[in-house]
Amino acid sequence: MANEVTAVPALNQALLPFFETADTIRRAQGEYLGLLGFGPEEADYRVVASGPFWRLRQYSGRGRGPSLLIVAAPIKQPYIWDLSPSVSSVRYCLSKGLRVHLLEWMPPSRGSEARGLAEYADDAISRAVALVSQEVRAGKPFLLGHSLGGTLAAIFAGLHPDQVSGLVLVSAPLCLHPGVSPFRDAVAAMASPWLSEADVIPGSLLTQVSAAMSPATFVWSRFLDAAASAGDSGASELRARIERWALDEVSLSGKLARQVLLQLYCENRLCNGTLTIHGRIIKPSCLTIPILAVVNTADEVAPPASVSPFLEAMAGADAQLIRYPGETGIVLQHLGVLVGPTAFMELWPEITDWIKGHG
Repeated sequence: MANEVTAVPALNQALLPFFETADTIRRAQGEYLGLLGFGPEEADYRVVASGPFWRLRQYSGRGRGPSLLIVAAPIKQPYIWDLSPSVSSVRYCLSKGLRVHLLEWMPPSRGSEARGLAEYADDAISRAVALVSQEVRAGKPFLLGHSLGGTLAAIFAGLHPDQVSGLVLVSAPLCLHPGVSPFRDAVAAMASPWLSEADVIPGSLLTQVSAAMSPATFVWSRFLDAAASAGDSGASELRARIERWALDEVSLSGKLARQVLLQLYCENRLCNGTLTIHGRIIKPSCLTIPILAVVNTADEVAPPASVSPFLEAMAGADAQLIRYPGETGIVLQHLGVLVGPTAFMELWPEITDWIKGHG
């Protein structure tokens, strides 16, 4: 059956503190890499608004182009968008005259209010979109999201297409039917009792379970990438910066993790048109705004088959798909669009031209 879920062995709740400690240890390892010169070097920004579990950044710049709201993924830290002056999607967009904001997520804590897809994909993004529209006086913003951040942005755009000018998705899975990729099937197999009970999921737990269930995606690919780019000093530095980011663990809302796992990965509700947010059903035809989707053909997390069926079901909307073959020296193919040198030379000019052409 399409919605059948294979449960993995239950994880005793008593082990969750162990993974919380692992988060602390991994962050300390990342800080050591930072001391060696591989920490993030982010562009200037100020926090212009915040809520209980989110903050809105406004980046410095004198751009007069369209406004852009980046929706970060709630997994890991958002500086993957802005690792260094030479590896920065944020800086690239600023250099093209766009007015850039970023919505980042604050890590939950035990006892905090449970928040899921409705709070992340609707409530928080709604507030951020309204603030950006009012503040920059440049009309409705474009949304840009990577990975789960892109999925959240797509849900919002389906709920409120009248509030945004367009949507740019980079390596963001939308259709997660069985067999779309080994990674999807491995994630769907994670529906276990411990996940249904935990209020907060430590980041290192997600890291370890993902690696155990899909080692080809998260373990062996690292070694293959390092071997393929051996001797390239630029690639070595980039790998070190990405590894520093990967060690910077962030906990995830248990409610959000459960809903993403069950409703998106196991039941494929977004693509099937059965996802309900605040009593409203979201389906591909709800997205009536222009959409640009970029997929990495070497990426198992968000392969082309996890995006193209959604675009085809958008009932004739302005939807464009760009295929990117990936590259070496980027550690994980899922990150290639955000950090790859070839991506900055070939993809980002197309992305920013598309935004300005629809602005």
